[in-house]
Amino acid sequence: MVPREGAVTSGRAQPLRAAGILFRCAALVRSVGDQVRGHPKMSAMSTSDVTRRASKISVVGAGSVGSSLAYACLIRGSADLVALYDIAKDKVEAEVADLAHGTQFTPASVMGGADVHDTADSDVVFITAGARQKPGQTRLDLAGVNANILRSLMPQLVEQSPNALFVLVTNPCDVLTVVAQQATGLPANRVFSTGTMLDTSRLRWLIRQWANVEQRHVHVTIVGEHGDSEFPLWSTANISGVPIHDWTVEGERVFTEDVLADLAHEAAFAAYKIIEGKGATNYAIGLTGARLAESLLRPGRSVLPLSSVIEDVHGVSGVALSMPCIVSRDGIEGVVPVSMSAAEIASLAASAERLRDTLSSIS
Repeated sequence: MVPREGAVTSGRAQPLRAAGILFRCAALVRSVGDQVRGHPKMSAMSTSDVTRRASKISVVGAGSVGSSLAYACLIRGSADLVALYDIAKDKVEAEVADLAHGTQFTPASVMGGADVHDTADSDVVFITAGARQKPGQTRLDLAGVNANILRSLMPQLVEQSPNALFVLVTNPCDVLTVVAQQATGLPANRVFSTGTMLDTSRLRWLIRQWANVEQRHVHVTIVGEHGDSEFPLWSTANISGVPIHDWTVEGERVFTEDVLADLAHEAAFAAYKIIEGKGATNYAIGLTGARLAESLLRPGRSVLPLSSVIEDVHGVSGVALSMPCIVSRDGIEGVVPVSMSAAEIASLAASAERLRDTLSSIS
C-alpha cells in the first residue's frame, strides 16, 4: 500500500492511519444500521446495541495551542478520534507521532498529517491556525493577516466536513468568527469561538484564591470581546448564592470595588504576562477547548460564555462577542437572557463598537 502524501507512517505499517480507517468503518456500519431500520423484517431490531456513532474532533494548526488542544482532547476522551492537521508536514507528523505513542494510556485515538482530508467527517473542527501573538501585541493587531488565512481555509474545511460545528480559537477570535461565517455562509449556531470561556475560568480562579473557597462555588461570567474591552458581570456574580459584594471573612468585606477592578484587569491581561514569560498561552486554552468539545458531542445542554454573531442582545447586533450561551450537539442554541446593569450594558456596547471598527478595517 502506498501511503498518501502527508500521512504519518511508521516503516511498512501505518498504525496512525488505522484510527482513520476505523472511523470510516464506523460510518459504513451506520449506513448498514440505516438499512436495518428500514427493513420490514428487521425494523424492530435496535441498532443502538449494535453500533455507536464514532465521534471525531479535528484540530487545525499544530502549533503550541493546537497541539495542546489535541492532547487535552486525547487524554480526556473528548471524542473517539482526534485528528491534527497542519500544512507544515514535518511539524504535524512529529506532533501526531508523539501523541500516538501514548495512546495506550488514553481513551481516544489520534491521527493526522498535512492533508486536509485528514479532517474529513469531523463532528467538531477547532481552528487554531494563524499568526502567533507576539509580546506587546494585542489580539486585534492580528486581525488582517489571520482573516486572510481564514478566508482561504474555511471553505476547504467545510468541504471535508459539511455537517460539522466550527470553533474559532485563533485570535482575534471574535472578529474571525464573523469572517468565518461570511466565508462559509453557515448559520451562527455552527460557527463560533471559545470567546471568554477561558477568561471566565481565569477570573473564577482568581476569586477562589481571594475567597479561599472551591472554584465550583464561584459564579461569575466575563462577557464582550475576548480581549482588552472584556468585562465581568459583577451585578450577578456570587459565591454559593451570596452576592460577591457581600462576601465577608471574619466580618470584613473581601471584594471591595478596588479589589474587583484589580481582579478584572488581571483576568483580562493574564495572557500578555504569560506570552511575555513563555511565548504563548497553550495549556489552559487546550483544556478549555476540550471541555467545550464535550458539551458539543455529548447529551445534555450546558451554559458557557462563547462568542457568536448575535442579534438584538441588549441592543447589540451584527458582531460576534461573548455572552452566556446554551450549548448542545446543535452548537449554540441561543443566548441566555442574563440581566445586566446600565453600566454593563454600556460596556457591552463599547466592546461591540471596538470590534466593529476592527471588522471595518479588514473588510
